[in-house]
Amino acid sequence: MDIQAELLRSLRQRKQGYGLEQPFYSDPDYFRLDMETIFYRDWLFVGHDCEVARPGNYFTVQVGDYPIVIVRDREKNIRAFHNSCRHRGSRICAGERGSSAKLVCPYHQWTYELDGRLLFARQMGDDFDASQFSLKPVHCESVGGYVFICLAQVAPDFAPARALLEPYLAPHRLTETKIAYQSTIVEKGNWKLVWENNRECYHCAGNHPELCKTFPEAPSATGIQGSKSDPEIVAHWDKCESEGLPSIFRISDNGQYRATRVPLLGEAESYTLSGRRAVGRQLSDDVNARRIGSLLLYHYPGTWNHILADHAISFRVLPLGPNETQVTTKWLVHKDAVEGVDYTIDELTHVWLETNDQDRRIVEENAFGIRSPAYEPGPYSPEHEGGVLQFLEWYGNMMESRLGGDAKLSRVA
Repeated sequence: MDIQAELLRSLRQRKQGYGLEQPFYSDPDYFRLDMETIFYRDWLFVGHDCEVARPGNYFTVQVGDYPIVIVRDREKNIRAFHNSCRHRGSRICAGERGSSAKLVCPYHQWTYELDGRLLFARQMGDDFDASQFSLKPVHCESVGGYVFICLAQVAPDFAPARALLEPYLAPHRLTETKIAYQSTIVEKGNWKLVWENNRECYHCAGNHPELCKTFPEAPSATGIQGSKSDPEIVAHWDKCESEGLPSIFRISDNGQYRATRVPLLGEAESYTLSGRRAVGRQLSDDVNARRIGSLLLYHYPGTWNHILADHAISFRVLPLGPNETQVTTKWLVHKDAVEGVDYTIDELTHVWLETNDQDRRIVEENAFGIRSPAYEPGPYSPEHEGGVLQFLEWYGNMMESRLGGDAKLSRVA
C-alpha cells in the first residue's frame, strides 16, 4: 500500500477531538514523511545570534540526514551551509561549536572563506575552477536574536514570522546575551509526543512540582483559547503594553507560530523555587517593569520559549528517529552578567532541568503505552488540551496541503 495515501487517509478519518493512530508515533515510513514534508521544508530554529557573536564563530546542528554549520562571516552576516566538503563530502566542522578564520576540511584541507567560497584546493589541475565548488548554502534568517534555517530549495516567506515575532522579542535585546548554560536530552518518543506534552498543562499538577510554584496551570495561559476572556491575563497585557511591551495573544493564520505574555503566579518574577529573579542583571534596560511574567513564543515544529525580565530559555526540538527526539535547552543571560555574582547556575537552571527530566519520563511512558497493540486514540479534554488539538490541526493541515492538495482536512465527527 502507498504509505502516503495511508497516512492521508488516517488523517482524514481521525475522529474530531481525538488523537492520532499508532503509526504516527512509531512507524519509520510515517516518520520519513514527517521529515521530508515538514522538517526538510519549514523554517527551523537552530540557535541564537549570540552563539556566533564574532566573525569566524560557528556552531553545528544535525537535522535528520543533513549536517549544517552556522557561521558569522567577515561582514558580520550570519550564514548557514551544508556541512559537507565539495571535494569528497567529508564533514568540515565536527565540533558542536568553535571559531576559525577559515573553514578547513580536515580530510584534504580544502579551505573555504566564511562566506562559503572555496579559497584553496591543493593540486587539482590547471582546469579546476574553484568558483564552482563553494559550500552549498542553506536559507538562514535571524529575528530578535533567534537563528532559523530552512533546508528547502525554495524557502517559505519568512517575512510574516518576522513581522509577528520581532515586536515581542525586540525589547529583550537577546542579541546582547550569552549562553549561561545548555542542556541536551534525548526523549525516547516521537517528536509529536514531545509537542503534545508541551502544549498542555493538564499534566502539570501531578508531575511538575517545581514549575507549578511559579507557572500557571490555567488553560487560558497555556493553551490557545480563553486568554482574551481571562480578566487576570487581560489586566496583565494592559499593564505590560503600558510599559511598551507587546503582550496580547497573536497567532499566525496557519497556526504555526504565536506569541503572548502571561503572568506568573503571585509575586513571582522568574522560574525559581523562590519566585525571585535568578539573575541580578536584567536582560535589557528596555524591560524595566516588574512582574512582566513570561513571554511565550512557539514556532512549529522546532521551538518553544520562555522569555522573562532577567533571562530567557529556548527549547529546540529535533527528531532523531521515529522513537527518539532531541530537546536542547539554552539559558540566556545578559552578556555582561557574571556567574557567581549576578547568578548561580543551580538557581538559574534548577526548575527547568527538573521539569525537562519529568517531561522526558512522561513522553517515554506515553510512547511505551502507544506501542501496545491495544492502543487506540482517546479523546482530549476540550478544556485543558485545546493546545494539543491546535498542534494536531496544524500538523494535519500541513501534511494534507503538501501531500494531498490544498484542501484542509475534513475529519469525521
